[in-house]
Amino acid sequence: MYFKKLVHPEFFQGNHKKNNYFEGWYYKFVSHDELTTVALIPGVSINKEDKHAFIQVFLSKNTGNDVSLKTVYFRFDFNEFKFDHKQFSVSIGKNTFTKKRVSLSLSNEEISLEGSLKIENLTPIKASVLVPNIMGFFGYFNFMECYHGIVSMSHNLVGSLKINQNPVLFEGGKGYIEKDWGKSFPRSYVWLQSNHFRESSTSFMFSYADIPFLGLYFRGLIANLIYRDKEYRFATYNGAKIKKEMIGKGSVEYTIKRGRYTLEIKPQSNHQINLASPKNGKMIEQIKEGLSGKIHIALYKGKNLIFEDEGLHAGIEIMM
Repeated sequence: MYFKKLVHPEFFQGNHKKNNYFEGWYYKFVSHDELTTVALIPGVSINKEDKHAFIQVFLSKNTGNDVSLKTVYFRFDFNEFKFDHKQFSVSIGKNTFTKKRVSLSLSNEEISLEGSLKIENLTPIKASVLVPNIMGFFGYFNFMECYHGIVSMSHNLVGSLKINQNPVLFEGGKGYIEKDWGKSFPRSYVWLQSNHFRESSTSFMFSYADIPFLGLYFRGLIANLIYRDKEYRFATYNGAKIKKEMIGKGSVEYTIKRGRYTLEIKPQSNHQINLASPKNGKMIEQIKEGLSGKIHIALYKGKNLIFEDEGLHAGIEIMM
């Protein structure tokens, strides 16, 4: 079961945790017309003072002239959180999350979200014994502050949701699934994700963070680009190096090199909102995220340009 959880991080990892622990899944759905993006973060906060389950809703709506953002934190008794040992399935109250379907029944004075979406044609990342998940061999260490897992880099959606009683069609839309678990988010990091490129099979994610390790800190890098069914991974554990970093307001720039490959990344986010984040298992911190950003990406092999495009509807967090 231990190795199965390493290779399949979507499984609930914290069934033996008693204190200072969080675990959360991140589901992102972009509607067929690309005007509505919904991010759902179901999870648990395990600590002695405020143990509970939650579903955080992040709604981004393109109004034509601007982008409106809204976040709502639904709180549940911890006993309302259920999980399956044999296959990935978690439920919180009347809401169920799997790799094949999400069913929602959420409502309060701020927002209502009802319906079911089917998930098809998932895109998992490559894994092996040496690199069991996106964290590489670091995934084997049991003392990391935060663990990260990719469930699907991109997939198709079937169905619709009622958002504040208004039907929104997600049929033909696209989704993304990842997760985090551990004690706390990194003290500083950049996270990027998009799977809306000119070629529909292209997808990208990026994480660069301060990682505590044996009393010291190092900068941990993970970047994964899937283009024409080939995975280009740049990570600390496979020798990739940051050659250029520029940080501005709502934007960053990176140049990364691994062997003969060079990856240039230029994201931009003009609309962000606060989301709850964990500190020692408690959901008491705040991060800023946008769901309507853009990420310009160029990939070179030597001096030859392999890929260049701009990813839309990008999730962007710059906490540096």
